Amino acid sequence: MKIAGRVTAEVLDIMRDVIRPGISTGELDRIAEEHIRKNNGIPAFKNYKPAFDMTPFPGTICASINEEVVHGIPDFNRILNEGDIISVDVGAYVNGYCGDAACTYPVGNISPERQKLLDATETALNRAIQAAVPGNTLGDIGFAVESYVTPLGLGIVRDYTGHGIGKKMHEAPQIPNYGKAGQGMILKAGMTLAIEPMIMSGQESVEVGANGWTVSTCDKSDAAHFERSIVITPDGPEILTNWKSATRE
Repeated sequence: MKIAGRVTAEVLDIMRDVIRPGISTGELDRIAEEHIRKNNGIPAFKNYKPAFDMTPFPGTICASINEEVVHGIPDFNRILNEGDIISVDVGAYVNGYCGDAACTYPVGNISPERQKLLDATETALNRAIQAAVPGNTLGDIGFAVESYVTPLGLGIVRDYTGHGIGKKMHEAPQIPNYGKAGQGMILKAGMTLAIEPMIMSGQESVEVGANGWTVSTCDKSDAAHFERSIVITPDGPEILTNWKSATRE
């Protein structure tokens, strides 16, 4: 899990360095796949098919811009512009285990409102991770996110959640970004989880686009997505996908 997590985090660190106005999401995808395969990994998202009526996902990364929450399809014709924000979600299998992580990046200089959204979502992730200790519950993780972002006037994506992770990318349990403290499954040492707040600046409503994959806010407000894979140890959470922050030095 540590090796898979390291390779996954390295992809996001590369994205942090190469994302700029004028680059295409298709080029980001090419760079990500190249790094994973050079490290004896297999892209976890490429050709992923979760339901019988969906077409397989064509990319190594999900590249979701501005109002897009998750599952944006990379495209060489889709160019990043100054002031955009882009969420890059990536997963990799290495030696039979999976890493999964996401970070939302500024493209050049962004508005204060967009920076506030990125900062708040990353802080929510950090608070959720801190709540992932033995004896706490899944509700404590969700409460850590909800109790922080709601007073800021931000919305939570409630239709998509974090998840367990291990030999498969998506394992039990589901990890909502909302909840009541002390409720739900009790957390134990040894659990490996992918915690991923998805937060929007507008109303709490999302829709799936015509391609069957890309999830966007219904009111076209901005969205941000941050994710880390962790393992719960007797001493607390250990981050497996320790990417470098795009919003803080």
